[in-house]
Amino acid sequence: MSATILIADDEPNILISLEFLMKREGYEVKLARDGQEALDAIGQHRPDLVLLDVMMPRKTGFDVCQEVRANPALSQTRILMLTAKGRDTDIAKGLALGVNAYMTKPFSTRELVEKVRSLLEV
Repeated sequence: MSATILIADDEPNILISLEFLMKREGYEVKLARDGQEALDAIGQHRPDLVLLDVMMPRKTGFDVCQEVRANPALSQTRILMLTAKGRDTDIAKGLALGVNAYMTKPFSTRELVEKVRSLLEV
């Protein structure tokens, strides 16, 4: 069985391109268009990895990460923060909240695929 990846981003073009990329790599893909949808999908589907944007409606990626880490049933969910917010303070906040990795947009698809593989090998 292939790993399941949840992609949470409010930008339709990013969702489409990441969905295509991850499916091409053989992963099962679920989508969420805002932070609350992401939380609901994490609880329902228990993905192996979440590609999580920071700036989303309803709940930010930081909020989602904090709630996932606070829930013992979900706390082992791997999270890759994928965002345009690349300041040192944003990265430090994400890491402090417990993300497994942090990549800033724009990103290389090759680097993203490598990072996803390495996170799923853990």
